[in-house]
Amino acid sequence: MPVRLGDKLVVAISSRALFDLDDSHQVYEQEGLEAYRQYQIAREDTPLEPGEAFGLVQKLLRINSMLEGDSRVEVVLLSRNSADTGLRVFNSIQHYGLGITRAAFAGGRSPFQYIPAFGTQLFLSTHAEDVRSTLEAGFAAATILPSNQPREMRDELRIAFDGDAVLFSDESEQVFQRDGLEAFQASELASARDPLGGGPFKAFLAALNRIQTEFAAGECPIRTALFTARSAPAHERVIRTLREWDIRLDESLFLGGMDKSEFLRAFGADLFFDDQEGHCRSAVGVVPTGHVPHGISNRLLKP
Repeated sequence: MPVRLGDKLVVAISSRALFDLDDSHQVYEQEGLEAYRQYQIAREDTPLEPGEAFGLVQKLLRINSMLEGDSRVEVVLLSRNSADTGLRVFNSIQHYGLGITRAAFAGGRSPFQYIPAFGTQLFLSTHAEDVRSTLEAGFAAATILPSNQPREMRDELRIAFDGDAVLFSDESEQVFQRDGLEAFQASELASARDPLGGGPFKAFLAALNRIQTEFAAGECPIRTALFTARSAPAHERVIRTLREWDIRLDESLFLGGMDKSEFLRAFGADLFFDDQEGHCRSAVGVVPTGHVPHGISNRLLKP
């Protein structure tokens, strides 16, 4: 019988999000594919340095060891490398003891088409177009931004989400963009008991929440938080929506337009997801950040 990943939390990650491949990529950009190939082969026994999402992957995979052999998290490598140039990546995975055994090497093309086959709930990449294609196909995805932040050594995995266009649909953000803050507040107050539609990260949060329920109170290695620019009275619809979905967030911050960065620093996020580039530029100075190019704010940015 073929192996199926079933109800596992499946996270796909690109090689450049997992490891620091900046030097290698510079060789590719300046000297071409064959020089890049030779560069990687000559160094295939030299482990790559951790990339922006390395700590997140370590903490995700650690969850399996805490569930007494019940593997609930699968991390899959999706790479534009060929298997030939990707050997250094797999050797680095083995060097760091990461439990990653499955991979797709797409030989220079986008690997996003393999996301449905793996049953992926989240794709992390440094390649913006691959991320956009994944979101358009209906899967959660984010572009990992370079931050060079010191990595938190804490064992607990902390993930932070923006609300509209990330956890929720962008229906409310459309009202705000079109008609302004006052109209947005009035619309949310009138619709307070109408659940919001799900955004691209709803399924990922639900999968995290299912794993959280498998741990006793006080022992869960995952902590989640919502960081939203909303404030009262627009808070009620968010709370009622999560209740309708039967999804729990550990923390919810309604910031009323305040800058999120210091709050994210206080939370200690291992990764923060936001759809707005301005919020991401502010956040990446304090925590690892993934831009979610989805919703009305990103459509307005297109030329």
